[in-house]
Amino acid sequence: MKEFVLLFRMDITSKDAQPSEEQMKIYMDQWTLWIDSISDKGRLAEGGNHFAKQGRVLMPGNKVIESPHIADNNSVAGYLIVLADNMEEATEIAKKCPILHGHNTSVEIRETAMPGE
Repeated sequence: MKEFVLLFRMDITSKDAQPSEEQMKIYMDQWTLWIDSISDKGRLAEGGNHFAKQGRVLMPGNKVIESPHIADNNSVAGYLIVLADNMEEATEIAKKCPILHGHNTSVEIRETAMPGE
């Protein structure tokens, strides 16, 4: 099996896009069910986490941006590593991610590779 990283993107800056405490509980319950279903099938790899909203981007020429990279009002909010035979199988796992019920959200799927591959 191969490792695939699921990158979760969402709006981490707009106040209106942040879930209420009640919504967050519902989301976390859905998240836990989804993660458990991946784990129960032996498809959850070591690694994965949520990211803090603060960050820094370093650019050539010692340019520093005091914010995580944000495009189209969203940024990477976390990641998970899953095991799958191929990109199609990893996509099927990702399709069930509860983050996709939100507005301006996405899941990017990337196979891990050795440098130069």
